[in-house]
Amino acid sequence: MTFEKSCGALVIRHDAQTGNDYILMIRHRPGGYRSFPKGHVEPGETERETAMREVMEETSVRITLIPDFRHVVCYTPAPAVEKEVVYFLARTEQVDIRPRRGEIAQVEWIPLLQAERYLTHENDKRVLNAARDKLNALAGN
Repeated sequence: MTFEKSCGALVIRHDAQTGNDYILMIRHRPGGYRSFPKGHVEPGETERETAMREVMEETSVRITLIPDFRHVVCYTPAPAVEKEVVYFLARTEQVDIRPRRGEIAQVEWIPLLQAERYLTHENDKRVLNAARDKLNALAGN
């Protein structure tokens, strides 16, 4: 059994003009499904450092991590491969996004309230709902 570990972030941007929140999603070239930016941990990196680096590499977005949110997803992407993905919650004010060439087909700001319908994988839906719960708690809802 091979073990892989990745870290990433659910990145939220608030549009003050409309009052709407948006979440950053990537669309993968193989398969065309949407998810959140993430990638493998480099030697000597913390989980948080990995998440921040991977978001920047995949989307050109600088983020600030929101404290007290760490959501772990485990799955088997291939036979004899076990993968753990640690997600953080982050904010940015940056509107401009740019996908990394090659593996990512598209980077998009999706309205947070509509985000679940764009996701294919149940793990992504669960982490999105956990992130929304955290955002609601922070907002006092």
